[in-house]
Amino acid sequence: MSGRTILITGASDGIGAAAAKKLAAEGDRLLLAGRRADKLDAVAKPLGAESFAADFERLDDVRALAAWVLERTGRIGVFVNNAGGVFAERVVTVDGNERTMQVNHYAGFLLTHLLLDVLRDSGATVVTTSSVGARAFGKLDLNDLDNARAYKTMKAYGDSKLANILFTKGLHARHHGDGINAVALHPGNIASNFGKETGNRWMKLIYASPAARLLSTPEDGAGNLLWAIDGTPGRTWTSGEYYEPRKPPRKPNPQQNDTALIDAFWAESARRTGLSASPLDAS
Repeated sequence: MSGRTILITGASDGIGAAAAKKLAAEGDRLLLAGRRADKLDAVAKPLGAESFAADFERLDDVRALAAWVLERTGRIGVFVNNAGGVFAERVVTVDGNERTMQVNHYAGFLLTHLLLDVLRDSGATVVTTSSVGARAFGKLDLNDLDNARAYKTMKAYGDSKLANILFTKGLHARHHGDGINAVALHPGNIASNFGKETGNRWMKLIYASPAARLLSTPEDGAGNLLWAIDGTPGRTWTSGEYYEPRKPPRKPNPQQNDTALIDAFWAESARRTGLSASPLDAS
């Protein structure tokens, strides 16, 4: 499986960093993206990986990241859409979107579009990290995607993780025929800095307390990511589906299979990222 060019976002810490280490050992060329340049460099340099710091709270950073990737390669074997966050307070970004949804979904949606020609030409696999939070807390309301009515940390997070699943299904529906395979998965409940930095007391209770010893390690989560990255679409997993982490959930969020919602949310995501006339809108 060596020799691929693999783009990983959210690679400066946690499962993104752990997956990068495993993939470097396989001989893959790695393009790594993360929010903090210092942490990203600490991961990338020992691996001989190329890296670019981008803050997904600014869509201009996403556009700059896409330009950087396109300057370096015309082939992407795997795009690991892994960047994400959970936030205690509601913040509207400079792009006018609620921060959780932008960081966890809109940014990856935009980046996929900007790299679409290369992804199609490469017959790429797009692996998106979601979460059990999608079915535990997610309930999308197209009239309140910014959670302006009553912001709750876990509701906003669950909505964004459900968005990751809808994105995967929408990408499959539109571009599987072009050679792109797409899969979403919950990598596991991982002991990392992800939950420690949220500011939410319940997340801190889980991630920054002795209870964190009961969680899986980033290496375990990376193993689940590699199951998708190194797997064979159509045999290991089915394109357009969501796994927890290696099997479909027994009780999925009912919204994840609502084709009308998938299409409407796709169009709204395109509008919010300035892609209203995008080929991504075509089914």
